[in-house]
Amino acid sequence: MPERKTILAEVADGLGIITVNRPEVRNALNSEVIREMREVLESWREDDRVKLVVFTGAGEKAFVSGADIAELNRRTLRDGLAAVLQGFYDEIERYEKPTIAAVNGYALGGGCELAMACDLRIAQENAKFGLPELHLSILPGAGGTQRLARLVGKGRAIDMILTGTLIDAREAERIGLVSRVVPRGRLMEEVRSVAETILSKGPLAVRLAKMVVHAGFETDQRTGMILEKLAQALLYTTEDMREGTAAFLEKRKPSFKGR
Repeated sequence: MPERKTILAEVADGLGIITVNRPEVRNALNSEVIREMREVLESWREDDRVKLVVFTGAGEKAFVSGADIAELNRRTLRDGLAAVLQGFYDEIERYEKPTIAAVNGYALGGGCELAMACDLRIAQENAKFGLPELHLSILPGAGGTQRLARLVGKGRAIDMILTGTLIDAREAERIGLVSRVVPRGRLMEEVRSVAETILSKGPLAVRLAKMVVHAGFETDQRTGMILEKLAQALLYTTEDMREGTAAFLEKRKPSFKGR
């Protein structure tokens, strides 16, 4: 893999951690960041060392502050229709392994949209969230108009998008945009604790639960119930289900194999 210039990627204790590393521009996204993140995620897809992926930002101020405005200024109708960032965030949402956004500062525009594409969002108390794209006479085009409404409700989403208002971490937690808020200096500790909890579960069950929730949310409840039923039937055939139930009955810790 070529040398990475805009992100850091490390693997430790089952976690693959991607850090957007452009603190001099508040970790703004450009095409190189997207390319490098995509390459890393693809390499981790079949890497058994990586069981859960964490996204965060370098420095003390920003998670990801949005798009690189200089690059944005050159975009055309063709770029808008290609919707590269929207497609990439769809890939993150559908990623087979669980994902956590560790939001350590400003999560604006594409940064907020990145966080929303993850399965869980954990925020440090100094984090701020917003979709200010209308100030530039564009809209949140990487899933922001859709995911925000699904997370916090249509009324709040329209308010945040039309006004460009920034909200702090506690307000984001109150309206359901983030799962939890932690004090400064404890973000990665909390992320690792949550990750450890998730990774203690049956890996096939985690993967299918994520898939069914995401897919079912985009359809009617009856169709979602069918997806749930089929996923459960599949899990009933696995070695991990036998191990999980046996471990419970025998009052011991399960040893899951992912089969």
